[in-house]
Amino acid sequence: MRDAPGPGPDYDGPTYYDRPSLKPAPFNTTVVGGYIFLAGLAGTAQMLAALAHRARPRGFRRVARTGHALSLLAPTLGASLLIYDLHTPQRFANMLRIFRRTSPMSIGTWVLMAFSGSSIATVAGDWLGRVPGLRWLRPVGRAAELPAAVSGAALGTYTAALLSATSTPLWAAAPRALAVRFGASSVASACAALSLAERQADNHRTARDLDTIALAALGVELAASLACRRRWRALGLHAAEDTPAGAVLMHGGADLVGTAVPMTLHAAALAAPPAASRRGSALGSLAILAGSLCLRIGVLETGDATALRPRESLGFAQPKNLPRR
Repeated sequence: MRDAPGPGPDYDGPTYYDRPSLKPAPFNTTVVGGYIFLAGLAGTAQMLAALAHRARPRGFRRVARTGHALSLLAPTLGASLLIYDLHTPQRFANMLRIFRRTSPMSIGTWVLMAFSGSSIATVAGDWLGRVPGLRWLRPVGRAAELPAAVSGAALGTYTAALLSATSTPLWAAAPRALAVRFGASSVASACAALSLAERQADNHRTARDLDTIALAALGVELAASLACRRRWRALGLHAAEDTPAGAVLMHGGADLVGTAVPMTLHAAALAAPPAASRRGSALGSLAILAGSLCLRIGVLETGDATALRPRESLGFAQPKNLPRR
C-alpha cells in the first residue's frame, strides 16, 4: 500500500477552489477567552485555598480566605460572559436538562455548576459563619470546600478537553499537551493573583512562596508549550501562529509577556533580598495574568485560522501514523 498523504502543507489532494472545508467557531474569542481565563484562575485559586486551609502552613491563613473570594469570579463574572456569548440565555438552562458523559460540553456545564454551588457555600460558611446567629454555616462551608477544590481542578483544564473534542485542527492536534498547558497556566495565574493580594497586605514571605509555585508552574507551561508546537509542526499547523493575531497573542502575549518576562522577574526576585524583590514580584504577577489571558484568546484565534485553511484542515484529516500526545 502507498503511504497516506502527509499532513498540512504537503497535502496535495483536491479542495473546492481552496474554499474552507470547516467553519470557525461561532463564539466571540475575546469573550469566551475571558471566561476560560477566569474559570481557570477561580478554580485553581479555590484548590490552593483548600490546600492552604487543610495543611495550615505558617502565614497562609489569609491565602485561604483570598482564594475563596477569587473562586467567586467563575460563578459571577465568568458565567455572565459565557451566557452573554450564547446570545440566548435560555440555552444555558437547556444544558442543565441532561447529563451526557460523552459530551465535553455537558460535562463542563455540570462542572461549572458544581463548582459554583460548592464555592458559594464555602464562602458563605467562611464569611457569614462568624455572625453569632449564623455560626451553623461554618461546618457547611468546611464540608463544601473539598468538592469545590475537586471541581475547581477540573474547571482549570476541562476547557482544553472541550476544544480538543472539536474538528478544529489546532485544538484537536495535541489534546494532552494543551490540557497541561491550560492547567499550568491556571496554577500560575492563581498564584499571581494571590501573591498580589499578599503583597498588598505586607505578607511578603507568603508572597515569595507563592511566586516560587508560580515559577514552577511556568516551567511546566513552557514544556507543554514546546510539546504543542512540536505536534503542530509535525502536522503542518504551526503557520497559524504567524498570523497577526497569533504573533501578537501567542508569541508576544503568551510566550514573552506571560512566560519569559515573569520567569525572569520571579527568578531575580527570589534571588534578591526580600525588600528588593517586591516590585519585581508584582510586575511578574501582573505579567502572568496578562499572558494567561492572551494564551486563551490566542489559542482560540489561531484555531479558527486553521479551520479556514482547507489544505491544513484536509491534511489534518488524512490517516497518519503520528503518535498522539
